Amino acid sequence: MKVGTDGVLLGAWVQPNYVPSGHLPCTILDVGTGSGLIARMLMQRFPNATVEGIDIDPMAVEQARENGVTAFHSDLQHWQTENKSYDLIVSNPPYFQNSLKNPDFSRQTARHTDTLSYSDLMFHCARLLAPEGELALILPVEAETEIRNLAQQNGSLLVRLARVFSKESKPARRLLLAFAKSETTGSRLPIIEDTLVLEDEHGGRSADYQKLTKDFYL
Repeated sequence: MKVGTDGVLLGAWVQPNYVPSGHLPCTILDVGTGSGLIARMLMQRFPNATVEGIDIDPMAVEQARENGVTAFHSDLQHWQTENKSYDLIVSNPPYFQNSLKNPDFSRQTARHTDTLSYSDLMFHCARLLAPEGELALILPVEAETEIRNLAQQNGSLLVRLARVFSKESKPARRLLLAFAKSETTGSRLPIIEDTLVLEDEHGGRSADYQKLTKDFYL
């Protein structure tokens, strides 16, 4: 799998020390790790954390391992841990629901929700998340209402949201979202909302995008 903008954005944006305890994550899970891009970014950002990735594509798991990620061949629905929950779960999940499918099976499973619905994603992430942990996702803007409703059904609240624009003149195309368990946060935390424009007026990387990703791009 190629290095994509969505993965880079999520790996650079997530700020798990926002959770009420203020602690940095000790255990991290990357759901649908692919080549291990996001996992590698989080290993760089949080060198003292244990970072694991799971993926249903065995070739992707092998590639992630070659890239230095502790990766396992498993879907989220059946992933079990030994008395361990995660302080941070991240995912750049499949999001195409009713579009023409790529004939390449690996790309099809990476992009379509057939193998990981939003409902399963939010239920099982809530199952695996520590009481003071955080779930961070990148999704199309069209998924906002559904994902927020599913989060609430599974006992999570949105704590941070960024709308991503390719250019200022165009509608937002992606959402960066962070959720925390409502039993920990209660309803007292305001949602931190922000915007991120990726391109400047000349078509290059915007100043905000460069600032966000400066530790990762050469």
